[in-house]
Amino acid sequence: MYGLAPGSGSGPVRATRRSGDNGPMPRRTPLRIAIFGESYLPYRSGVTVSTETLARGLAARGNEVLLVVPRPARGVAPGTAGARGPDPEIAWLPSAHPPSAPAGYRVPLPVPSAALRRARAFEPDVVHANSPFTSGVMARALARRVGAPLVFTHHTRFDDYGHYLGPLGPVVPRITEPWLSSWWAGCAAVIAPGPELADAIRDTLGQRRLPVVRVIPTGIDIEAIGALPEGHPRRRAGWGHDARVVASLGRVAHEKNVLTLVEAFAVAARRQSRLRLLLVGGGPAEKAVRARAEALGVGERVYVTGGLPRDAALMLVKASDLFAFASLTETQGLVLAEALSCGIPVVALDGPGVSVTVRAGRDGEVVALDPEETRTARLGATIDRLAGDRRARARMSEEALAGARRFDARKLVGRVENLYREVLAARR
Repeated sequence: MYGLAPGSGSGPVRATRRSGDNGPMPRRTPLRIAIFGESYLPYRSGVTVSTETLARGLAARGNEVLLVVPRPARGVAPGTAGARGPDPEIAWLPSAHPPSAPAGYRVPLPVPSAALRRARAFEPDVVHANSPFTSGVMARALARRVGAPLVFTHHTRFDDYGHYLGPLGPVVPRITEPWLSSWWAGCAAVIAPGPELADAIRDTLGQRRLPVVRVIPTGIDIEAIGALPEGHPRRRAGWGHDARVVASLGRVAHEKNVLTLVEAFAVAARRQSRLRLLLVGGGPAEKAVRARAEALGVGERVYVTGGLPRDAALMLVKASDLFAFASLTETQGLVLAEALSCGIPVVALDGPGVSVTVRAGRDGEVVALDPEETRTARLGATIDRLAGDRRARARMSEEALAGARRFDARKLVGRVENLYREVLAARR
């Protein structure tokens, strides 16, 4: 899907100098790191992109890395989301496609497998889990067996996905909350992409023996995004060259609050005839988005691209005028950092992680959630104001490009490696 495929060697990645690797190789003793994932490429999400970025980044720093992730469907290559570094060596877990899950999404099956035997033979120094569920349980069992610390990145606010479980949805919080509390307490370290989530984890654990809870955002390849050419969003959507494009990037799903974004756009569009909304992505709410846009009288001014390769999606964002974001279910909002790396000012609701990523008044605007009854109107008014102010957008674009360096993957992967070494030293 992305034009590149992972390597298929017989052993874990070792530190070798390859085209695209950056910086001097570290002199510290390499670590052996087994990274478990509940999902992986070719399905693209913040979690799968983060997993690949971490695996390649750690290997580029000279470590030995083994990915333990669900096997794609038969005949489908995982490809890459564009992260740089050595191809990750992968132990493929038996997998299945859950009913009603997005195309390409696979989950691991809780059965003995060659992948788990391979992970045990790898004898990792550190085991890193990206889910507290099936793959996480596997990761924890491996960590206990080999005596390695378990590090966990909490990527997802699971309660916000209960609607996919139908009548079981309302019971999700009653199941997940006690499980997560016990899970966090059993880890050597927990990584939270944003400070709100880190504080919530600490508050939940209370007086228990605390793991190390560290805020480390997911990194992105700033240089690679900067090198991308601009796409052609106006041509793709059939709009005139003078269209002023407000873009949003991500899964088109109800948990991403896309209908609120369409409604806010309609508020702004009544004041600016050239304004257009480009939803870069696909998902189960596409039909609902189109119906709401038609009902609001902006059907011809809203375009949904459907699923795209990551580079193609970012190229469309890069050629837009403004980025808008309404999701309230993020732990960081990775697409916000990607938009800033494209040099696009952001207007976003103040959901989890937003105010840390977007520096209000500098590279974008953050709209308060309260009062709720005026939330959509205020989001629309802010889109209208910034879309109509070319000078402010130009200033914020410069700030966005400069500030996005905070999310450079090489730096943030280095912080994860330092955390591994910290928990290993504490054990010794």
